[in-house]
Amino acid sequence: MSFKNNKAERTTQTRDTRSLESHGTGNLFETIVVLSRRSNQLSRQLREELSSKLEEFTTPTDSLEEVFENREQIEISKFYERLPKPHSVAVSELQQDKLHVYKEGEQKAIEA
Repeated sequence: MSFKNNKAERTTQTRDTRSLESHGTGNLFETIVVLSRRSNQLSRQLREELSSKLEEFTTPTDSLEEVFENREQIEISKFYERLPKPHSVAVSELQQDKLHVYKEGEQKAIEA
């Protein structure tokens, strides 16, 4: 998933629950659970990507006295702070029909 090209909102917005329900599973609470799980997946991916990029800047001899600022590290951190939040990306994916919801019984039928 490319977070850089996503058109999700960067700020909090009020959502129409009927619209979420109709785009989702038909049940508002199930749709919220699906969005929550997708948001957690996106958050994990984002965290792993950020950690791998920041890992380049770690030095094994860091101590409290030797902490210094690295411009590149600060720029990378600021870039990730400006990205849309994972919950906004999940809602955007649902509204653009990029998020497919399978119930447990349906998924077993597809796998079989």
